[in-house]
Amino acid sequence: MKNIIIFASGSGSNAENIVRYFSSSKNVTISYIVSNKKEAFVLKRAEMLNIKSLVFEKKDFYENDSVLNFLLAENPNLIILSGFLILMPPKIIDAFPKRIVNIHPALLPKYGGKGMYGNKVHEAVIYNKEKETGITIHYVNDKYDEGEIIFQQKCIVDENETLLSLSEKIHALEYEFFPKVIGELAK
Repeated sequence: MKNIIIFASGSGSNAENIVRYFSSSKNVTISYIVSNKKEAFVLKRAEMLNIKSLVFEKKDFYENDSVLNFLLAENPNLIILSGFLILMPPKIIDAFPKRIVNIHPALLPKYGGKGMYGNKVHEAVIYNKEKETGITIHYVNDKYDEGEIIFQQKCIVDENETLLSLSEKIHALEYEFFPKVIGELAK
């Protein structure tokens, strides 16, 4: 059985989608949802989905080894970042090489980096009159959105695209492809 831990900072719709996708799997289990924000809605989702959760403070991530020690004890096959907005510390990346995976709502290397997430990405795509955008699933390294690309899926940006319509297109791609790619990586 492959063990997956999900890190999330926000509402957690992608995390819930992943949990539901693997809920009847005989090969993959989601053991924890971990967050750096105690008020994040993803923690309510974890409770509703009967998934254990852990909340940590920044000092547990960067100053002491609490999160690292938790991960070493749980020994996940994959760590999935799903709307997790802070940079992974090098000591965690080093402990889990090519086992930490992130999703980004654009075709990297475009529109990546610190501060580029969610609607900020979609706004930039529309502002720059891009003809296409999409999602990128990539391994995590010590820089925002610069890890090795695993998978990309494109979609057309319509001439009259709105923030809402583009956001819905990207979410549809994320919901369809992120669990499938995770499943492939977990084989």
